[in-house]
Amino acid sequence: MDEQIAKLKEWVDTSDNIVFFGGAGVSTESGIPDFRSVDGLYNQQYKYPPETILSASFFHSEPKEFYRFYRAKMLALDAEPNAAHKKLAEWESQGKCRAVVTQNIDGLHQKAGSKEVLELHGSVLRNYCMRCRKPYDVRDIAAGTGVPKCTCGGIIKPDVVLYEESLDSYTINKSVEYIRNADILIIGGTSLAVYPAAGLIDYYRGDKLVLVNKSETPADRRANLVIHAPIGQVFSQL
Repeated sequence: MDEQIAKLKEWVDTSDNIVFFGGAGVSTESGIPDFRSVDGLYNQQYKYPPETILSASFFHSEPKEFYRFYRAKMLALDAEPNAAHKKLAEWESQGKCRAVVTQNIDGLHQKAGSKEVLELHGSVLRNYCMRCRKPYDVRDIAAGTGVPKCTCGGIIKPDVVLYEESLDSYTINKSVEYIRNADILIIGGTSLAVYPAAGLIDYYRGDKLVLVNKSETPADRRANLVIHAPIGQVFSQL
């Protein structure tokens, strides 16, 4: 692995157009559980499967049960950025990393200092009234019980993309633009199993496609460099 990390460091040191595409594995080292690992949310037992609870139809039909799960399992407000988040922010400040495209909703990239973060699935940090669009802080949601209501009486919804909902077209198009024009595309901490997000990497046209993930992914065979290791461990050596 040392040889692979040395190669990645060489590429990074000579580039000013890096784009990072990341998933849940980027945040697991900050103590946030992912969705598909042995210890992930999909392997825990609930009254309903997490896929069901985190769907738009369930949110509208069973908002109380949605929020019971959401507060307990989806909010990790004390989590801190790890080595991967910090390194990406450092690269951006050095003019190397143009954008972070993330499937995560925890806001840790921004907490680490990254400015150009494209959140494909939204963010738990933003919440709004479905009736009047008044914004609400995530701590208001975390501290409450039951279904959070706006002063106007409307239900407050997290600004996250639930199952059955479409991704934001502006975020998608901006992500495609960055990926298409990237010199180096680093994919980290994702199984590349969630579409349409995972399909974005197909727009990369360069010859420095890097995969950093603990397990194999469908894109390993087409990558120019593959490192099977925790992403924080790898990035702390760059």
